[in-house]
Amino acid sequence: MEHAPTEQDPTGQDSTRQAPTGQDPRSVLDHQALRALLAAQRDRIGVYARTRRPRPPAPAAPAVTPPDPVPAPVQELLDALPVAALLVTPVVDADGRITDFLYLTQNTRAVAYSRTRVPAASVPHWSGPVRLFDRFPVLEDTGLPRMLADAHHERVPQGPEIVEWFIPRAEGPPARLSDDVVVAPCGDHLLVTWEPGHRVRMAVAAQKLVRTCWAEWNVADGTVAPSLGFGHVLGLAPGVPAPADLLGLADLLAPASLPELYRLLYEVFLRKRRAECALRLAGGHPRVIRVVAEPVRPRGGPVWAVRAVLVDVTDDTRRRARAEAAGAEARRQRARAEALGELAGALRDAVLPRPPGALTPYGIDTAAVYRPDPTGSGVGGDWYKARRLPGGRLLLALGDARGHGLEAVTLMAKLRYALAGLAYTDAPVESLTHWLNDMACDDGIESTATAVIARYHPELGVLRWTCAGHPLPVLLRAGRAALLPAPPGGPGLTLGVLPGRTYAAAETPLAQDDIVLLYSDGLVERRDTDPDEDTARLLEAAEQVLRDHPAVRDHTGLQAYADALMARLDGPHRSDDVTLLALRRTAP
Repeated sequence: MEHAPTEQDPTGQDSTRQAPTGQDPRSVLDHQALRALLAAQRDRIGVYARTRRPRPPAPAAPAVTPPDPVPAPVQELLDALPVAALLVTPVVDADGRITDFLYLTQNTRAVAYSRTRVPAASVPHWSGPVRLFDRFPVLEDTGLPRMLADAHHERVPQGPEIVEWFIPRAEGPPARLSDDVVVAPCGDHLLVTWEPGHRVRMAVAAQKLVRTCWAEWNVADGTVAPSLGFGHVLGLAPGVPAPADLLGLADLLAPASLPELYRLLYEVFLRKRRAECALRLAGGHPRVIRVVAEPVRPRGGPVWAVRAVLVDVTDDTRRRARAEAAGAEARRQRARAEALGELAGALRDAVLPRPPGALTPYGIDTAAVYRPDPTGSGVGGDWYKARRLPGGRLLLALGDARGHGLEAVTLMAKLRYALAGLAYTDAPVESLTHWLNDMACDDGIESTATAVIARYHPELGVLRWTCAGHPLPVLLRAGRAALLPAPPGGPGLTLGVLPGRTYAAAETPLAQDDIVLLYSDGLVERRDTDPDEDTARLLEAAEQVLRDHPAVRDHTGLQAYADALMARLDGPHRSDDVTLLALRRTAP
């Protein structure tokens, strides 16, 4: 069964092949885009070639008298040349003007070149002398006619010069050729020699692209044999000669690099071994050149020459310097953050109360759990207060000072100690919250905090509390969890935003074994989630954990419940410190 032929690109590759199987959809799309790009460029090349096809010679072109056959010794001499060659003779009119060029013969290298580079059937079989530009019409649009004419008139060789041309195919894309061409007068004839020109150009381009060159310094006569990219790597302007010897190279260096060059040459000359170093060139924006050198010497003799590869590593050096500076700065910041974290942690340990639970004789059992900030300095502004006041009432509060680290802990300490002192005035919680707000406002625009401030009245079994921009407490009663209703007028404004604000208080009667949860927002808030969903998740967890830990009628059970609830709601999603204070009424 026959298969339909597939279209081939100029390199002979199948342009219809598909991307490898098993790849992800993104990779398949990338392959398709690449194939489309290559196909579009092939189309542009085809249009270019078609618009530049030469016109056929005019029918009235004068006949050319056939030249004499090329003598056999001349042909043998041509065949002995190590490069491809054509023998061309100019056609001159009576005034000495060139009217045409005849292609007389070629050598064996030219025939081999044609077989490997010129598409089959695209050029007629050569059977004898023919007009050069009838056989290769596109060459008439290159620099070759000028080189032929100049070589004939001036009697001096022309080139080497790059000649870019193409040979149209009957079907498919044209064949591109690129050669280094030399035209030399040879008696009455012209000798055209060429070799593929991409090798030299690729060597120069490669040196420029990767900013690499090489050189061999001959110590005996003080000369250098450099590569073509030598001056480019050294940053020399076009036309400026490269340094002729090693002292000339030293003259290009910054003074600080001279000891490095001396060390390198010492290793090469005296120790006769490979060495390398980085040299900084002089100038306002100096380049940095990495030099790798080795000795060149006869067996048992002294080092006659230094062979070296030079690489421009300026960009790499600058990137490395920036990376090192950034790393050093990061280490300084990390050390500072660790120091501040240690200081903030010590301060926090000093100001936070010891494990709660000492209020049980006064009608309230308490359990607290704290988790530090996992992404910042390790400490934040969460705080709580649980203590007995004169007269038998209990102060219960939980807050969250803005920020992280030492500043947050400092503000937390101010608020906590201020509240402890103000509470001894026996003023209602509305006044306590009002005074804390004014103090935070006086402390500066960055000193903001949220808080729930409560006083428990054992004789009444009532929790009287205010809310300053803080999440509302949760009441657990008979296994069911619900948010406590906000004080009249809703939660008050965050502390430290506006001075002179007033706050309203809510009163919540507590039955025996009722549990009230005070918590910071880090316990429930998640990025990109709805606050109502966060609240619902908290209430569901509070009920479920209570079912799993029903023995909360003593301090150990209450602490186990608080720990389990924290563990259930905590996780890698958290980006803030979090505090949970659980209150249980112990006596009617």
